[in-house]
Amino acid sequence: MCLSIPAEVISITGDMAEVSVGGTSYNASLKLVEDVNVGDFILIHSGYGIAKIDEANAIETLNLMQEIKKKEMNN
Repeated sequence: MCLSIPAEVISITGDMAEVSVGGTSYNASLKLVEDVNVGDFILIHSGYGIAKIDEANAIETLNLMQEIKKKEMNN
């Protein structure tokens, strides 16, 4: 099973992007996605952007991930 995480593109240099997931920054390759701009949301997996997604879906997914984390911490 693979897991990809929604991330917001903060900056782009060549084919690399600095992305943010919950306030933490990562570097991600943009070699597998087209037409990505600062402010867009992408799914990242193993350091690669694999798809561009809309902001509403990205935020919903990130919120669900936060809920799961909170529930795990309370158990």
